[in-house]
Amino acid sequence: MSTLDGHVVLVTGGGRGIGRAHCLELAARGAAVVVNDPGVDRDGSGGGGGPAESVVAEITSAGGTAIAHTGSVTVWDDARDMVARAVSVFGTLTGVVNNAGILRDELITSATEQAWDSVVDVHLKGTFSVTKHACDYWRSMAKSGRAVDAHIVNTVSGAGLWGNVGQAAYSAAKAGIAALTSVTALEMQRYGVTVNAISPLAVTRMSAGFFGEDRASDPELDPACISAVVAWLQSPQASWLTGQILRIDGRRLIRIAGYAEAPQHYVARNGERLEFDELQQAVRWLWGTAPRGLAGPLPVRA
Repeated sequence: MSTLDGHVVLVTGGGRGIGRAHCLELAARGAAVVVNDPGVDRDGSGGGGGPAESVVAEITSAGGTAIAHTGSVTVWDDARDMVARAVSVFGTLTGVVNNAGILRDELITSATEQAWDSVVDVHLKGTFSVTKHACDYWRSMAKSGRAVDAHIVNTVSGAGLWGNVGQAAYSAAKAGIAALTSVTALEMQRYGVTVNAISPLAVTRMSAGFFGEDRASDPELDPACISAVVAWLQSPQASWLTGQILRIDGRRLIRIAGYAEAPQHYVARNGERLEFDELQQAVRWLWGTAPRGLAGPLPVRA
């Protein structure tokens, strides 16, 4: 039996690049795949069903099972229909891979409202829209007494974790997806749904120009290198893991620990609340740059 026999997985942005690699890997492991892709260009313009249909043809010619869906994740009813189509055709939905994305890079000082809205709509709203309708379906299943073992895999990036010049909208959207991953994991765990995210490094049309010439043909940056992790996160083997981010950099799998409190803290010297006059000492001490001889009591370590 293949790893994902009986699974039905919806992949958004599945027509090219990393999304295409996910679809092929999932299908090769036995899953039925809903390949969603409206066929837009890198910046979100244009459109057409060619990319989704092409991936479906690849899967079916290899003996797998797949259908195409060309709706947009930015359209609420399209997102609902993706879930409904999976259930109507295959009888169930066991997983979602939120991968759809566009890029419109701009410095903050030259950014336009339209470009900001477009990027945030596809990445953040799109991830939420598909997630919401899938979660509605799984919650209804659980409420009716049926067993649920479902998996959501979201897509974040280094730009969302640490920022990147010229990518305010993209970074903010990806950071939002990281937070959405945590919230959805907390809310859906009771219904048998795990929610994790990947932060992939790969050479695709989306990342064109990001890698230097020396890495542009690096086999470790082939999109297919990412997809084994996604397939594993869609499998029952991953049902214990939720609310986490895994970064894939070639052969390296890295756990992202997220925001964490530093191991020390400063206590207000009056014992009640922080005062303006002590913050120069307190903050510089927290960052390890406090000069010797500053007036006031020593900070307290946790």
